[in-house]
Amino acid sequence: MIYLRQYNSVHFIERVISAATYLTAGMAGFVWLILAALLKKRPTQFIMYHTFQSIFLYIAYFLFFELYKLVFIIVSKIPIFNTIMFMFNNVINSPLALLYGLSLLQAFTSAVILYLAITSFLGQFTYIPWVSDIINSNTGRK
Repeated sequence: MIYLRQYNSVHFIERVISAATYLTAGMAGFVWLILAALLKKRPTQFIMYHTFQSIFLYIAYFLFFELYKLVFIIVSKIPIFNTIMFMFNNVINSPLALLYGLSLLQAFTSAVILYLAITSFLGQFTYIPWVSDIINSNTGRK
């Protein structure tokens, strides 16, 4: 399955909007889709793919961390697991000087967002396992 497409086959404005949609949690692409609907134009598959993927990723990110907080609250009531969970949380969420004050979790999510923004700006359909397969089936790409 080939997910990469030459950057010169995608218009420059589409690449800018696709990169901006990852940096704005999907809002730039969402506004672009609303403008396309008001102008009665069909957005390209490139814009739809990156907009839906960014919105899906940010919703999944939000739900994952809400579930993480719930599990953390429940596990913190169990004495033995309490210390293990707090140690794990300190390793994941404590700022590191090596990463310019970012925690491991913040550095990972920032790297993923930056990767997605750069590759979409280059005109590529970025593939993320499972997520991209869902987006492909919902946008009619596959």
